[in-house]
Amino acid sequence: MVLERLGSALRKAMNSIASAVFIDKTKINEIIKDLQRALLEADVDVKLVFEISEKIKKQALSEKSPLEKKEQLLKLIHDELVEILGKEKYELKIDKEKKPFKIMMLGLYGAGKTTAISKLAFYYSKRGYKCCMLGLDVHRPAAPEQLEQLAEQVKVPAFVNKEEKDPIKIYREFESQLKKYDIVFVDTAGRDALDAALIKEINSLSKIINPDQTILVMAADIGQSAKKQAVEFQKACKIGGVIVTRLDGTAKGGGALTACVETGAKVLFIGTGEKPRDLETFDPTAFVGRLLGMGDLAALMEKAKNIIDEKDKEKLEQRLQEGNFTLRDLVEQVKAMQKMGPLSKITELIPGLGQIKMPKDLLDVQESKLKKWEYAVNSMTPKEIDNPDILDSSRINRIAKGASVNVSDIRDMLKQYKLIKQFFGKGMDMQGGLNPKKLQKLAKRFGGKLPF
Repeated sequence: MVLERLGSALRKAMNSIASAVFIDKTKINEIIKDLQRALLEADVDVKLVFEISEKIKKQALSEKSPLEKKEQLLKLIHDELVEILGKEKYELKIDKEKKPFKIMMLGLYGAGKTTAISKLAFYYSKRGYKCCMLGLDVHRPAAPEQLEQLAEQVKVPAFVNKEEKDPIKIYREFESQLKKYDIVFVDTAGRDALDAALIKEINSLSKIINPDQTILVMAADIGQSAKKQAVEFQKACKIGGVIVTRLDGTAKGGGALTACVETGAKVLFIGTGEKPRDLETFDPTAFVGRLLGMGDLAALMEKAKNIIDEKDKEKLEQRLQEGNFTLRDLVEQVKAMQKMGPLSKITELIPGLGQIKMPKDLLDVQESKLKKWEYAVNSMTPKEIDNPDILDSSRINRIAKGASVNVSDIRDMLKQYKLIKQFFGKGMDMQGGLNPKKLQKLAKRFGGKLPF
C-alpha cells in the first residue's frame, strides 16, 4: 500500500475517535499526539506537523457541543491532511488540436525519469492518444537501450540514436516523424545534482523543442530534500508539474509530497510500483481518503481503464445487474484484476473494503490456480457455466476427472465465484460504491470491523 505505515497509524487514530464514548480534552490531546507521530514518521516537516496539529487542537477544543466533537474531530483531521497535500487536483491538460503535444521530462539520476516516461506513454495511449518517446539523454550509459526496452513493453515507438552525442541533432533528426503523433515524451539527461551544465543543456533544448509542458520527476525516498530540488528546478527550468515516484516503497513519501506543495509545485502523478500500470493521477482528497481507509474509487477506475475494454466493461456491468455473472466471467475478470495488481491492493481502493480482514487465499489467486479454473470451466457444459448452482457432487467429480484437476480446485473456484458475485452484484449501490449493510455482514464474517 502507498505510505502503508502512515495509513495504518492514521486509521488507528480515526478508529480511536470513532469508538470513543466521549471526546474530552484528554482524548483530543491523545489523538493529536498519535497524529503528530504518524506524520513525523512519514518525514513531514516538523514545523508543518505542529502547525496543523495546533490548528486541529484549537478548533476541536473550541467546539462547545460535546455530542458533535467526534464528527468534528474526524472532519478536522481529514480536511487538514487534504490541505497539506495541496487540496486541489491538478490535471495535465493535453491540447488535442496541437500535434504533437511535446512533454519534456526532467530529473536527477535515480529518480526514475525514464521509467516514468514509459508509464505516461502507457497511460495516455490507453486513453486514445497516439504516443511516442524521444531519447535525448546522451550522457547516461545505456539510456537509449533502456528507453527502447521500456517502449517495447508498453507498445509505444521510441526514437533514439545510440551514436550521436548532441541531443539537439537527435531532435532535428526525428522532428518530422514526431509530427505523426499526438503526444511526444522527451527523455532528457540527468545529473547527480542540478549543476550549471545541466541547466544550460535543459534550457538549450527547451528553446529548440519549445515543449508544451515540462515535468520534473522526483523519488519519494528523498523526503524533505524534495523541497530544495523542486525550488531549484522551478527557478532554472520553470517546471509545470511533478511526478513523485517510488511512493509505494518508502516511509518518506509524506515529506516529498508536502514539500512539493510548500514550493508551489503541482504534483500531477504518483508512481506506486514498477510496472507500466503503476501510475496514478494525484488527487489530495482521494489520496487522504485511501490513507484513512475510505477507499479511492477514482484510482480504481483509472486502473480499470488501463486493462479493461470499455465495451467489455459495459457488457459485464449489464450481466451483473441482470444476475447473469458466469464462471467464465469469473475467470476473465480475475485475469483482468491480476493485471491491475495484487487483489489485496485493489480492495484498499474500494470504500470500506480495505478495512475488512479477508483470508489471504480469497484475495491471492495464483497463476497455477487460475489455469486449473480455466481447465475446469472448459470441461463444463454451457448450462453448468451459466448456472453454477446446479453443480452437485456428481457433476463436480465428472468435471474434475475431465479437466485433470482436484475436486477441491473446483469447490475453491465456486467459493470465489459466490464471493465476487456478492460484492459486485447485490453489494453495489447505484453510485457504484458498496452497500454498507452488505459490508458490515462481510466484515463480521471475516473478523473485521467497519467504523460506520
